[in-house]
Amino acid sequence: MLTSRERVERALNHQEADCVPLDLGSSGTTGMQVNSVYQLRQALGLDAPGTPVKVTEPFQMLGEIKPDLLDALGADVVGVSSPKNFFGFKNENWKAWTTFDGTPVLVPDAFNTEPEPNGDIVQYPEGDRSVPPGARMPAGGWYFDAIIRQPPIDDENLNVENNLEEFGPISDEDLAYFEAEITRLYESTDKAILANFGGTGFGDIALVPAPWLKHPKGIRDVAEWYMSTALRRDYIYDVFDRQCEIALDNLAKLYEVVGNRITAAYITGTDFGAQNGPFISPKSYRDLYMPFHQRVNDWVHQNTTWKTFIHSCGSVRALYPDFIKAGFDIHNPVQTSAARMDPIELKAEFGDRITFWGGGIDTQHTLPFGTPDEVRQEVHERFKIFAPGGGFVFNSIHNVQARVPAENLLALYNAVREFRAYPIRQT
Repeated sequence: MLTSRERVERALNHQEADCVPLDLGSSGTTGMQVNSVYQLRQALGLDAPGTPVKVTEPFQMLGEIKPDLLDALGADVVGVSSPKNFFGFKNENWKAWTTFDGTPVLVPDAFNTEPEPNGDIVQYPEGDRSVPPGARMPAGGWYFDAIIRQPPIDDENLNVENNLEEFGPISDEDLAYFEAEITRLYESTDKAILANFGGTGFGDIALVPAPWLKHPKGIRDVAEWYMSTALRRDYIYDVFDRQCEIALDNLAKLYEVVGNRITAAYITGTDFGAQNGPFISPKSYRDLYMPFHQRVNDWVHQNTTWKTFIHSCGSVRALYPDFIKAGFDIHNPVQTSAARMDPIELKAEFGDRITFWGGGIDTQHTLPFGTPDEVRQEVHERFKIFAPGGGFVFNSIHNVQARVPAENLLALYNAVREFRAYPIRQT
């Protein structure tokens, strides 16, 4: 029997292990909304009714995947990310709250639980109510949306440093945190570790509005940013160039304290695909993003044993050759419901050169709206397609969303247990 760490390493090296590795919750794009975490824990009998679940990533309202749940499902990966969450405050000093649907949860003490007069919930950067809020959850909603706080753009005085405020040298405090947490997980578990150190997501649109900054400067409007990649291309390139320099310095410092105790590094979550195709041409990707992806991936591969992880939603098959050339080892979430993302074709064309971390179940259709038998059948089909020859870590297509029927959640992970062993069952 292999350890989880060995199992993941073999998959990433395109080798078959004893079974296909499973991930749940190692990153902000491989987790589960707190409502579904609560339902799954109840269905598995892990908690008494009414036991709250911690919200560990409040922007997307992702629930904590505790060790007992990892063990119950046979998951193989744990994650480490910044000690501060998306709103710039730490997950600490937990307090009780109830989501709009009635799920009992725990949130950090800086999480604002006082609704606006219209029932919305807003969050403040670093929990500081003396500055404008950075995100809003509409009354009855499930997630937060960034509030655009874009000052008027003066093109004559645009300063690259204004879009680099969040990309400074890593602090001694954060270095100590990553060293301690990664050492703890490496020594106390046999799990593979996926680390998201931050700072290498060039143009990640979720980060552009910066809900954690009290007074964001530069280009912070989503639409304005996308237009600027064409209209202010040189400015964006200069932002990326300086960001890359900072990131490489930080990675060198991080490697000094964590060494090769992590299995993979989450490099970027910048989305390049929509439902019907990429919203950036391969030429534009190669011109603006690929030079910096290559620089980061080259540094990682030349100095560490880490594998590199790119998250990009949607139809990105046209970009796979460039992702691979840029040096990425892993792609997530493998959105097979998008155009030209047929799993059979992806595996045949790219499966020996990149690991598919995701693609295991359709979270737009099958998981929330299918029957338990349809969930089981789709899981089996994905194992048959993606698992042969390694290069597959089972995960849902992006985060499992809220209000998934408990019977479907059980069907999902029962099917994983049933079909994950090598050799993969064909019937």
